[in-house]
Amino acid sequence: MATTKEYNVKLKSLKNTQKITKTMKMISASKLRKFQQAQANAKIYANSIRHLVSRIAVSVDSSCHPLLQARAQVKNILIVLVTSDRGLCGAFNNNVNKQVLTWISHNNQYEKIDLVCCGKRGHLFFQKKANINKFYKDSTPNPTFETASRIGDDLSKIFISGEYDEVYVTHNQFFSPLLQKTIFKKILPVDPRALSKEGPQYNTDYIFEPRPEELLTFLISQYLFFRIYFTLLENAAGEHGARMTAMDNATKNASELIEKYTLLRNRARQAAITTELIEIVAGAEALK
Repeated sequence: MATTKEYNVKLKSLKNTQKITKTMKMISASKLRKFQQAQANAKIYANSIRHLVSRIAVSVDSSCHPLLQARAQVKNILIVLVTSDRGLCGAFNNNVNKQVLTWISHNNQYEKIDLVCCGKRGHLFFQKKANINKFYKDSTPNPTFETASRIGDDLSKIFISGEYDEVYVTHNQFFSPLLQKTIFKKILPVDPRALSKEGPQYNTDYIFEPRPEELLTFLISQYLFFRIYFTLLENAAGEHGARMTAMDNATKNASELIEKYTLLRNRARQAAITTELIEIVAGAEALK
C-alpha cells in the first residue's frame, strides 16, 4: 500500500490537472461562441452564392468556365485535408485522418492521390503515409477570407493546369459540441446541379450582361473561396466544441480520481495511526 505522502503527491497533481482542464474548457467555450456566430453570419451568404451559381451555371454550357469542365478520364486526385493545429480534442482529428487513409486505400485505381494539408495534425499524420502537395501553416486556428482566397486560388490554378482531375475536401462538420460529422466532398470541378436540390428547375435561358464567361469567372471564384472559408469556420467551431467536451470529461475523471485517492489516503493514514497505537500499547505492556 502507498504511503500518505505518496497519496498527497498524487492528489496535488490531480488537482492541478483539474484546474488546467477546467480552464481549457472555459477558453474553448468562449472561442466556440465566437466561431458559431461567425459561422451563422457566413451561412446566409454561403447559401445565397451557392443558389446563384447553381441557377446561372446550369443555364450555360460547361465550356464557359474551366472550373465547370469535368475530365473525360479521372487519373489524378487532390484531397484538401482540414484538421486543427492542436490536440486535446478527443477523436476530432483522428476521425478525419482515418477517413482519408481509408478512402486512399479503397481507391487505388487512380494513378496519383496527393494531399493539401490545412492544420498541423493532418500534416504530421500523413508526412510519411502520403504525398503532401502543400501545407498551409496557421490556416485553421483563426480562419480568414484572405487565407481561404489564397488556398482557393492555388487549387483553381492546379486544376486548370490539368495537374489534377478532381479536387476533394474533407473536414469535420459542426453540429453541436457533442457531435461533429466527418464529410468528404468534391469541390472541383464544380457541379452546378449538385449545389442545390432545386438546381434542375433553374435551367432558364438568361440574357447576360456582362458576358457569361466574365460573370462566371467572378461568381465561381467567389463561390470556391467562400466554400473553403466556410469549411475552415466549421472546422474551427468543431475543434473547440470537441475540445470543450473532452476537457469536461477530463475534469469529471479527475474529480472521480481525487475522491478515490482521498479515500485511499485516509485509509492509509488511519492504518498508520492504528499501527502506531498498537506499537505504543505493546511497548507499554512490555514495560510492566
